[in-house]
Amino acid sequence: MPLWAKMLIAGLLLGLFAGSVVWVYSQAHGLASNIEITAPQFNGVVTDVSAESAANRSPDTLLPTPTPQSGLLSPSGLQPWQGSERVTILLMGNDRRCEEEGPTRSDSLMVVSLDPLGKTASAVSLPRDSWVQIPGFDVNRINMAHYDGEAYEYPGGGPALAQRAAEAFLGIPIDYYLAINFDAFVQIVDIIGGIDIQIPETINDPNYPDDCYGYAGFHVEAGWYEGFDGQATLKYARTRATEGGDVDRAARQQAVLLAVRDKVLRLNMLPQLIRRAPQLWQALQDNVTTNLTDTQLIQLALLAQEIPTENIETAVLDFNYMYNEVTPDGRQVLVPNREAIRQLRRILFPPAAQPLPEIGDLLELMQAEGARVAVYNGTATFGLASSTQAWLIERGVDVVEIGNAVSAETPTTTIVDHGNHPYTRQYLVQQMELSPLNARQSTQPPIGDFDILITLGTDWETVLPVE
Repeated sequence: MPLWAKMLIAGLLLGLFAGSVVWVYSQAHGLASNIEITAPQFNGVVTDVSAESAANRSPDTLLPTPTPQSGLLSPSGLQPWQGSERVTILLMGNDRRCEEEGPTRSDSLMVVSLDPLGKTASAVSLPRDSWVQIPGFDVNRINMAHYDGEAYEYPGGGPALAQRAAEAFLGIPIDYYLAINFDAFVQIVDIIGGIDIQIPETINDPNYPDDCYGYAGFHVEAGWYEGFDGQATLKYARTRATEGGDVDRAARQQAVLLAVRDKVLRLNMLPQLIRRAPQLWQALQDNVTTNLTDTQLIQLALLAQEIPTENIETAVLDFNYMYNEVTPDGRQVLVPNREAIRQLRRILFPPAAQPLPEIGDLLELMQAEGARVAVYNGTATFGLASSTQAWLIERGVDVVEIGNAVSAETPTTTIVDHGNHPYTRQYLVQQMELSPLNARQSTQPPIGDFDILITLGTDWETVLPVE
């Protein structure tokens, strides 16, 4: 089967999963866009992009030009994701108007994580005005990461820098990115013949914006609609001209995406869509940027299809997790409540299911592995490595070395196992209350006489401050 057909299938299946959670973005988008604010403390410092971190990032790749290939869609190729670790992806919608050229901001940001063994998934939407440290740049709104990555030719471009910014913000590793333009949504709705949807109230929005910087207006009467076309659907999903404002808009976006999903599944449209694959491919090719390969997209799509709706957890970083501020130069932003986000992270990104026997006494199993642990301070807080060493020794961990990391602005605490010490990694994650995604195994030899390296990030400063 040609590549465009494979990408069609992958895009549709992944879209069905994303459709069940992407609606949460609208809530964050609305909360971040209508803010009146008062004055914070800002302590952002510019840091350089290291050659090592740049080398470890996959380059930005546009979906390739379709070429005839065979084998990937054979029965052996159509297998869900084969790994056992969580897979985490940053989904982005980009704000490009009037066929503009040059750097663009991201209009929406959502992190989706899938657990292949537990058959669970989680998604969290990040407000575009979140005030965060953009790695290699100054503190800024998170939607500027995409712009800076393109403007300054960051390795991998805007999506790669946005991926790093989201990693630093949430304190979890993110494996891949997928950026899409809203034009793709309009085209796909039209290709399936529009959606069938019940509109509960009349909406009149004379100030609905056009694709540039003017007004297009939008009016729709209450009632049942069949074949609601792409442009009308987009306007219905994005207008705020109802009493509930952004809350209503969130509900409408959810209804729209469910209507798309329902029509494709209810009418068994996949064979028909394959016959129209050139149109779908054109929408994807022009409007999607990702560092996932076609094979990975297919495998993730099949994995997503196996996850029941009741196993999907979603959240929005609303005012339970952020607070309003205004920057010294007058910009309205949302400043994260780190502890609240940390609590949410534990809920959304729990340990992935492991094919292990009953663990029993984890402390004894950890000590039996005999792992030698080093603690490096990746923050500007003097003495943090020493106080952490004492704290871990009290908990039975053999800390044999402390030191300073290369950077004093490491945002996220990480654990790297340069051997095979699964119980020690699990024990450290449990004791330090880290996301399991922060601990990984490495095939590279350690840089010192130890087995496991803990690099302390700024997220750890609030947990174990130096007295």
